[in-house]
Amino acid sequence: SSDAYLPPTYWHEAVARAYSRYDALLAEQNALDFDDLLVKAEQLFREHDDVRQRYQRRYRHILVDEFQDTNRAQYELLKHLVAPQDGSIYCVGDEDQSIYSWRGADFRNVLRFRQDFPRAQVFLLEQNYRSTGSILSAARHVISRNVLRHEKSLWTENPQGERLRLFEAYDEREEAEFVVREALRLEREGACRLRDCAVMFRTNSQSRALEDALMGHGVRYQLVGSVRFYQRREIKDVLSYLRVIYNPDDEIALLRIINVPSRLIGGRSIEQLRRWADHAGLSLGRALLRLAELADRSEADVSQMASATVRRLSDLGRSLQRWCTALVDQTLLALLHLVLEDTAYLDSLRDGTEEGEERIANVRELFSAVERYGPVAAQEALGSFLEEVALVSDVDELHDESEAITLLTLHAAKGLEYDTVFMVGMEEGLCPHSRSMDDPAQMEEERRLCYVGMTRARSRLYLVHTFRRTVYGNADVRVPSPFLADIPADLIEGRAERSTAGANASDGRSVSRPLATPQAPGRDRPRGAEAGHREFFAQRRERVQRARMDESERVRSGNSPRAAGSRPLRDEHPADPGLPPAVPASWPPSQPAFRAGERVTHPIFGTGVVVASRPVGGDEEVTVAFADQGVKRLMAQYARLERAG
Repeated sequence: SSDAYLPPTYWHEAVARAYSRYDALLAEQNALDFDDLLVKAEQLFREHDDVRQRYQRRYRHILVDEFQDTNRAQYELLKHLVAPQDGSIYCVGDEDQSIYSWRGADFRNVLRFRQDFPRAQVFLLEQNYRSTGSILSAARHVISRNVLRHEKSLWTENPQGERLRLFEAYDEREEAEFVVREALRLEREGACRLRDCAVMFRTNSQSRALEDALMGHGVRYQLVGSVRFYQRREIKDVLSYLRVIYNPDDEIALLRIINVPSRLIGGRSIEQLRRWADHAGLSLGRALLRLAELADRSEADVSQMASATVRRLSDLGRSLQRWCTALVDQTLLALLHLVLEDTAYLDSLRDGTEEGEERIANVRELFSAVERYGPVAAQEALGSFLEEVALVSDVDELHDESEAITLLTLHAAKGLEYDTVFMVGMEEGLCPHSRSMDDPAQMEEERRLCYVGMTRARSRLYLVHTFRRTVYGNADVRVPSPFLADIPADLIEGRAERSTAGANASDGRSVSRPLATPQAPGRDRPRGAEAGHREFFAQRRERVQRARMDESERVRSGNSPRAAGSRPLRDEHPADPGLPPAVPASWPPSQPAFRAGERVTHPIFGTGVVVASRPVGGDEEVTVAFADQGVKRLMAQYARLERAG
């Protein structure tokens, strides 16, 4: 019933109010939506015995595969279809592989089955035919910490095989370099073909650094279930903005973004702009800049255009002017922030769906791509960046998949298997994902997701994480995934020791080092006892958290570089491998600059009222309700918000 779902937010409350009207409209038009195909069918069987019994006689034997991925409505439908006396149902499923709760899947259906069908026989399929003993044992230790599951004793007749390889890179670029070089080494030594290697990650945005490294080494790859990073719609949109700023004569780029996000500039307005530009002997981009200049002095001969069209085109022209000015006196990272704030592009991607969040994460990954240009002026850096992107984007599409490494998310890996698997980004915030850290049920699903990834490997499994990772343009010290501490020390080759390779002085890139030297089975390892293994990860987490607290205090007292408004440069590797090198750039300021209820002004959106404010990374996300532009989410560092008098 609707009473069982109390809306936790205003958005949910609004949806609940709209739903009854939406449902009534469907009924008036004798229509069903997709969910109704299940819900109404279940309701039909529940309320009409004759209909239910007719279908029970029709389907005497029911077989269900991937049972752990069914939702509650599907499960109730199955219960109705099974005749109480002579019907039979056969389900195959594994709650340890239920990783689609965000699509409505409910692994508890597996646990409910025995209760709802007490006469059912249960056959545990515990023999694994794919993985080596080491991989299977490690995966078993990870998944065994979940509470809501059937206990199983997985075993295999396969050899024990190699131990799992654990490697800590300095950052995401060294992580990608390590993966590519290790895969090439395996191929060179005849241990594994590239086609039998897979790199798995938690989020699509992580593919960017991997794609760059693979193309830098001339290694072919295929991206399963996704589009190559620089070919993704949202990335092409943002790059088109940067291309227009770098070259206002780039008409292809301008036409892509002239109405993205929507500015109510349609085909007719563009045609009017083109005629005006042709008459003035200008490109479309130069015409926008000229229109902005003339409009300021009311000197434009634009009588053939509607006043609203002139205003919209002039507004875009003034934005382009501002970005071109920033090209000279801002860094590339600051320019990217400015464009996204002025256009509210990220807001246009927020639609409440997983896909929308993925697109936002992809755009923010661009911050990591441009961050390496550091303090260099955007005018100098942007040309190099666009040239690099063009070279990457022009690489021929994969035709011969026989010698290509596979890149895929952990969700896309289900049902697949590879000889060698690299699981990258094994850190808190990625695996497990930051959205799951405070929810025990979601943490169990993250653990299942890790288990699924580990059991894709037949012979070799690499678990890779970074000492620091650039997130939204800020270099953040990372904590290894808690799942790593669940793996017994004697199953791991090489501990999570940060690379000691120095940074290249010319470009700040770290250089990957060989994997830690394997130790013979049976010999004492450093911290050889299991308690020492767990203690290592616990101490690492504690040190990072302590350093973040220390930095918060420095910001509060004004003794931090960030307290003075400057962004810390890339740090050299510290002498103590357990302590972060310096200020973690993602630690938020202690007090928000804006508070709910304050009136503020924005140079583009006008006057508004602050609805909410929260720390995000090293900045502050301010939600403002503007009188004419609606609700916008802005980053305080770049939004140029001012308090209204």
